[in-house]
Amino acid sequence: MNRNAPDAGTVPHRPIANRFRSFLPVVVDIETGGLNAATDAVLQIAAVIVRADDKGLLYPAETHTTHVEPFEGANLDPKSLEFNGIDPDHPLRMAKPEEQALRQVFKPVRQEIRETGCTRAVLVGHNAWFDLGFLNAAVERTGIKRNPFHPFSCFDTATLAGLAYGQTVLARAVKASGAGWDGREAHSAIYDAEKTAELFCAIVNRWDELNGFPDYGALAR
Repeated sequence: MNRNAPDAGTVPHRPIANRFRSFLPVVVDIETGGLNAATDAVLQIAAVIVRADDKGLLYPAETHTTHVEPFEGANLDPKSLEFNGIDPDHPLRMAKPEEQALRQVFKPVRQEIRETGCTRAVLVGHNAWFDLGFLNAAVERTGIKRNPFHPFSCFDTATLAGLAYGQTVLARAVKASGAGWDGREAHSAIYDAEKTAELFCAIVNRWDELNGFPDYGALAR
């Protein structure tokens, strides 16, 4: 049984392609070896695909993740490694080369774009400029031609949460939304991406509940 299915005949189907001007929101969190996207290593990527149920309510659907080998010559700042708890040389990380890691994450995103009728993915992140910068730098380094993500547009949950709840720190924003937060799990790409996805969906769903589902088709006519 589909937990998101509405009562038959009561709610029109609202595809996610109609909600964000044909963009597919994908929540991304990237753990890194520093703060400089041009010089510092990408160490872990997690991407959460967001879907809409028949009522148009958003929910986190699938998480795709991989550990990443530092690219040749990459900087690894000890303070960043202490912060995220990643040991780049740990034998159980099963990290993949950067190009292979990106292709692994991009493949299900492209498939979701096709299946939903969207035209491109848009990165959703908490302080999204950071994750988008590292993603773009990795794409440029690896020479990948078919990046499914928009190169500069993004949705920032720090900004959205500041508007909705008066909080910009992820942990505080998640708590303000009514969801739980486990500080022991924080700074893992998977955990942070999934909590960011919950936060994004909660804000958008609450907005639509209060203001109605936007009819962008009508605005374009």
